[in-house]
Amino acid sequence: MSDSSGVITDNSEVVLHFDLKLSDGSAADSTRVNNKPAKLVIGDGNLTPGFESCLLGLVAGDKKSFTLEPQDAFGFPNPDNIYHLDRNKFSGETPAEEGMIMTFSQPDGSELPGIVRSVAGASVTVDFNHPLAGQTITFDVEIISVA
Repeated sequence: MSDSSGVITDNSEVVLHFDLKLSDGSAADSTRVNNKPAKLVIGDGNLTPGFESCLLGLVAGDKKSFTLEPQDAFGFPNPDNIYHLDRNKFSGETPAEEGMIMTFSQPDGSELPGIVRSVAGASVTVDFNHPLAGQTITFDVEIISVA
């Protein structure tokens, strides 16, 4: 068996900086903003398979840029992930406002973020699709370490 230490494979622990950019060049996310690199284990579910496949085979010190189509990044928006909720489900402390991102508790105790798309009368439309669903993403990475 060859020594593959330092090369990203399944279950590698990776520390990296990344930038996500939309097709218009605007920044969607970056670890550089707070200069805090991300740490993850390949296969732990932190990244989608499309993002993880970009990292496989890279080594510490590599800087690469990848363009991911929506199906390989955050998928396409699903109309079934848009819900119309009764406005009285929102409290006076956190009234529903268009564009607001709110966290909703699920029956299993987990939390799911949703974006308030519209508030009309007694109805609030909440979109539970990933905010970057449907977007082509440029994924710039700098691998800091691999264990």
